[in-house]
Amino acid sequence: MAQTQILSAREGEITPEMEFVAQREDLPVETIRDEVAAGRMVIPANKVHLEGVLEPMCIGIAAKCKINANIGNSAVTSNVQDELEKLHTAVHHGSDTVMDLSTGKDIDDIRKQIIAASPVPIGTVPIYQMLEELGGNIEDMRPQHFLDMVEHQAKQGVDYMTVHCGIKLEHLHLSVNRVTGIVSRGGSLIAKWMMAHNKQNPLYDSFDDLCDIMRQYDVTWSLGDGMRPGSIADASDDAQFAELDVLGELTARGQANGTQVMVEGPGHIPLHQIQMNIEKQIEICNGAPFYVLGPLVTDIAPGYDHITSGIGAAMAGWHGAAMLCYVTPKEHLGLPNREDVKQGVIAYKIAAHAADVARGRKGAQDRDDALSRARFAFDWNEQFRLSLDPETAQAYHDETLPQDTFKSAHFCSMCGPKYCSMKITEDIRKMAAEKKLVELPKA
Repeated sequence: MAQTQILSAREGEITPEMEFVAQREDLPVETIRDEVAAGRMVIPANKVHLEGVLEPMCIGIAAKCKINANIGNSAVTSNVQDELEKLHTAVHHGSDTVMDLSTGKDIDDIRKQIIAASPVPIGTVPIYQMLEELGGNIEDMRPQHFLDMVEHQAKQGVDYMTVHCGIKLEHLHLSVNRVTGIVSRGGSLIAKWMMAHNKQNPLYDSFDDLCDIMRQYDVTWSLGDGMRPGSIADASDDAQFAELDVLGELTARGQANGTQVMVEGPGHIPLHQIQMNIEKQIEICNGAPFYVLGPLVTDIAPGYDHITSGIGAAMAGWHGAAMLCYVTPKEHLGLPNREDVKQGVIAYKIAAHAADVARGRKGAQDRDDALSRARFAFDWNEQFRLSLDPETAQAYHDETLPQDTFKSAHFCSMCGPKYCSMKITEDIRKMAAEKKLVELPKA
């Protein structure tokens, strides 16, 4: 049996990847090993990608909350250079993984170049490229087509793959009365195949064969949520949870087969149902890392869904989601460009960081405290440096006060020199010290 991170961990071995991850997370390497062995943490690191520029990372409840950015072309627009620019933008602004969701032409060339250039794990949804090669007719798929595509992408170096093997024939009727039906592209394609052939999901039936391929290259499962809700009206319904029960079964089977497993989660969930959804997944999937899309907490904000979903993402991370899949302003509207990718990544870095602070993760609040001290000291350059997006922070400041002298001024353009509460607080402290009412803190 090919060795994988989970098999090594079960044998008590500490791999170089675990060592690297432990340093990045500031956690004992034994903690990393034990969490991987228990299936509560994954290290998505295809053996082929490890031979290139990949820097190993981990996804799991014991580690910092991670974020993913989706890129990829479509049948309508985009090219290799555009996708490489999106990759650079995502990684530059802090995305922990990137998914190539290309559905148009030249998918192979795009993916090869993305993997070769990416220091972060790359994920895919193999059914997209398989469908492109079948001319767009999912009914023509045979199980071997899918197996061949998974192996092809594994050989390229893909680190984790979304496979919609939890949606079953007997669950399809549960989606009939939904407002938005089956919104997962992969889920809808498999549903159409099952209806056309009146047979069980071939990816479910081929699960053990797929495990053999994943194990050989140490590709991490991202068990797809084909029945995820596409509107808050459909959230937490029988269709969603029927599939989740199957994903719990497949999580155990995948781990027993020596493969690493994480589980994808719902996309549209109202605020008051988020905690329940996270806790239910953790229970059913025995703590396997939960990777959620959003979730979006309202459906009325096209063009601002990176904000809508960022609210849900922060709550999901707080309650135990291990990775948050970003949503850009273009969600539901079009293919994201480079600026959309940046906006999505920044929104989700905020959400993940807020979740880490809420969960009390070691050192999570240090950067907040450092920026607050710089803010009170009117150290504008240090504020910019500590910002998630230094360029934007400085641009907003300089929009009205661009001169260098204002980089040391004890006010900004909002309050001016006489109405700045922090400047007034400084004055109060000095007055109190002069009157010997208080002792000024030492710098």
